[in-house]
Amino acid sequence: MRQLSQRKIPIDMTASQPLPKSASVDPAEVARFSAMAAQWWDPAGKFRPLHAINPVRLEFIKARAEEHFGGSHPLKGLNILDIGCGGGLLCEPMARLGARVTGLDPSPKNISIARTHAREQELEINYLDSTAEALAAKGKTFDLVLNMEVLEHVADIDHFLKACATLIRPGGIMICATLNRTLKSFALAIIGAEYILRWLPAGTHQWEKFVTPGELRDALERQGLSAHDLKGVSYNPLTRIWSLSNDTDVNYMLSARKD
Repeated sequence: MRQLSQRKIPIDMTASQPLPKSASVDPAEVARFSAMAAQWWDPAGKFRPLHAINPVRLEFIKARAEEHFGGSHPLKGLNILDIGCGGGLLCEPMARLGARVTGLDPSPKNISIARTHAREQELEINYLDSTAEALAAKGKTFDLVLNMEVLEHVADIDHFLKACATLIRPGGIMICATLNRTLKSFALAIIGAEYILRWLPAGTHQWEKFVTPGELRDALERQGLSAHDLKGVSYNPLTRIWSLSNDTDVNYMLSARKD
């Protein structure tokens, strides 16, 4: 296996076209992440929290896929959509595990970075600079839809999840990862991560846009999806390691089935 590149990847400015219009896309959020696009594959850069948490996210995805689809290699052959894929941090390891991966992001700059890095790693990943609504309108469906650290950045959760539900094939699943709206999350995810530890640029998150597990369950049920497998994701400051836990006060993940 080739080593992942850690350098900043030049952006193909020919990809800088107008952002796709969507009721769920917040242009300010897209602009914020587009401005940092060149740092996606720098593990010490502005996306280092995602690099650190990536193994836990992948562990959860593999476990849910094994439970639902079976097999000793649960991602192999699955048709997977990663919504809000950014620079492709999750797309690449899933492709290495045999999945047929589509990465979707409304930022052309992010998609340019993702395509360039995948090409360097000799990986076949279908990257699209578009929105969930636009892809759903084309009638596309997937075995597994990923919605990782996206919900806290969308403009309209119900509108967004309606499109997401359409993208899941009958019998398929969606996995969500997001931030709970608690005083603890305000203290740790915003004050701690953005202003004290400087893990993220100040203003990356807006606490009022965080979603409680109950709110997310209700929103998923409104789209005909049944939520289950709620797990927290916790950080140990002594070991500097992220792990799955029963503490959902800050970061959490769950899966939702389309019957």
